[in-house]
Amino acid sequence: MTITVIEPKPVPFVAAVVAAAGAFCGLFVGTAQGNSLLGVFAGAAITAALAVVFLTVFRQEKAARWITTLGTAAIGFAFGGAMGGLIGLAFGWFFGWFIFWLGEGRYRSKLPPYTTSLQVFYHFLFRVICGMIFFFLITPIVVVMPLSFNAEDFFTFTPEMLRLDPEGYSLKHYRDFFTNDDWQQAMWNSISIAPIATLLSVSFGTLAAIGLSSEHVPFRRPIMAILISPMIVPLIISAAGMYFFYSRLGLQGTFWGVVLAHAALGIPFVIITVTATLVGFDRSLTRAAANMGADPVTTFFRVQMPLILPGVISGGLFAFITSFDEVVVVLFVGSAGQKTLPWQMFTGLREQISPTILAVATILVAISICLLTTVELLRRRSERLRGMSPG
Repeated sequence: MTITVIEPKPVPFVAAVVAAAGAFCGLFVGTAQGNSLLGVFAGAAITAALAVVFLTVFRQEKAARWITTLGTAAIGFAFGGAMGGLIGLAFGWFFGWFIFWLGEGRYRSKLPPYTTSLQVFYHFLFRVICGMIFFFLITPIVVVMPLSFNAEDFFTFTPEMLRLDPEGYSLKHYRDFFTNDDWQQAMWNSISIAPIATLLSVSFGTLAAIGLSSEHVPFRRPIMAILISPMIVPLIISAAGMYFFYSRLGLQGTFWGVVLAHAALGIPFVIITVTATLVGFDRSLTRAAANMGADPVTTFFRVQMPLILPGVISGGLFAFITSFDEVVVVLFVGSAGQKTLPWQMFTGLREQISPTILAVATILVAISICLLTTVELLRRRSERLRGMSPG
């Protein structure tokens, strides 16, 4: 049995890395205080000094982490109130752990012993870049949620909110959403349009995916490219084309025109997810059912559908999200009677700045999170059914 010995790292190396992380955190703190450059230098200097002291003089990790956590929390509270104290608490806990995790070389504990220093650097650089991308993408969504509880009619954090004062928070924007006739009409329009569009997308998309998965179908690739083109073509072009096409058919400005437009946008998601599910499908099962006397319809519902059902439901959820959140096409194809929630939000931003938009955005984010969580659970179930992952 091979035992990997983890050696402590040089203090200058640890201090430099910790200082870089401290400068990054100090950038946000300094920007909030009106001096980003001072925040960068102060963050780098303080964290580097802590690394040197903890790794050379005071090597009691548990006590050092408590000192760092409580000290930064007290400093944050002094400069920024309760919110500053919470941020300082988080920063202190992180750096109290990060200094010893880096200084004692624990970052190599889960890596192969033959990994070179350059490989270790690339390994963690990749993780840092992914984390920064995730932070860049998720921050606008996270910021909207607390703003929806603002007691004032502002789109910014008030001093009461930053102090975590209960008087700075209110549910009045949510009450306005559930009591305002315009918002309620838009919500019921979305609720009535999205399920029907999803049903059409799932029906046509599943049939198309099953047909295109057969090897004897000619021109499968060009047909697949045409069917998924709504995902590739800019939405404004699709919307303009649907407007001129539906106006010739008399569907422009009607309920079914919007439903058919949203169904056309949702079909590519169903085709892609069902096609991915059919990759691991054992076609000998359908041949066995046919040998037993089952007709194609019975074979589809009794043999094929139960196995591809997770992919069908996943595609349906994506189609539902697409229909529920879509605004460009409905602006071209719909009329005032088919005003959906995204359309009402767009109108609210253009004509009257209403903070109720933040409450609606938070509700839509919560719905999307629930649906995407369901999609992930169905994906894992599909992999288990196809033997691609352990049960």
